[in-house]
Amino acid sequence: MTSAGKGFSASAGSSIMTKEDRAIAGVLSRIGRVLFVVSGKGGVGKSSVTANLAVALARRGLRVGVADVDLHGPSIPTMLGIAERLRPADEETLAPACSPGGVKVISMDALLENRDSAVIWRGPKKSAAIKQFISGVAWGDLDYLLIDSPPGTGDEHLAVLKAIPAAQCLMVTTPQEVALADVRKAIHFLRRMNAKIMGLVENMSGLTCPHCSGHIDLFAKGGGEATAKKEGIPFLGAVPIDPAMIVAADRGVPAMDLPGESPARKAFESLAEAVLRECPAAPR
Repeated sequence: MTSAGKGFSASAGSSIMTKEDRAIAGVLSRIGRVLFVVSGKGGVGKSSVTANLAVALARRGLRVGVADVDLHGPSIPTMLGIAERLRPADEETLAPACSPGGVKVISMDALLENRDSAVIWRGPKKSAAIKQFISGVAWGDLDYLLIDSPPGTGDEHLAVLKAIPAAQCLMVTTPQEVALADVRKAIHFLRRMNAKIMGLVENMSGLTCPHCSGHIDLFAKGGGEATAKKEGIPFLGAVPIDPAMIVAADRGVPAMDLPGESPARKAFESLAEAVLRECPAAPR
């Protein structure tokens, strides 16, 4: 970790945890809504959905933050074009990094001296770090805090749901059955945890041809919508594969910042509208 991470330790005794819980409550009192982005399977574009949804909400004049709790594979800073390391806000908290679009971000990627270094942590240490991603960051007043999680249903998810039981969960899947089988397990997990499921979005929903703008069902289409209907949860929309978006993401440019009428950009704008319908911003 950098010197900016001083005080960002992962050890905690019971008295410190009590103090930390109070600190989390204080931070959350200044945040209108928390959206927990979850997928059962890796590789479904969950971080891409998180990053572009954050930008789409910020474009509407909302104050938005992203906590990247995928400690082993953080990608939010890259997708949002953030290269800066984190710096202290005061003796106890870190100042979040800020994307060119005004989205505040905290990520393990911005705490490491070498971004290619692996984080080798067990469950308790990861859980403590995630709590500090909330309580130890000077988020300020936010309308939405999006939390980008790793795939699966592990320690990170338990830590977030325990710390923020009011979080609204946004499920991300691709259309094919191999991903849908895992997302059904994730839905079952969330229900066992009494978590609030806001809805499901189908990512990589076909391919929009960059030459003729025709639609190709590369990975099939409609599986996410059918699953949402069967599970009784809202379907928030579908995002197609957009080749321009893939190239842009590696360069730190969100699909929302692509020029012209990008199919992915349109889809994320529609997704933001759906999120605002299901989970309106709290009055300021």
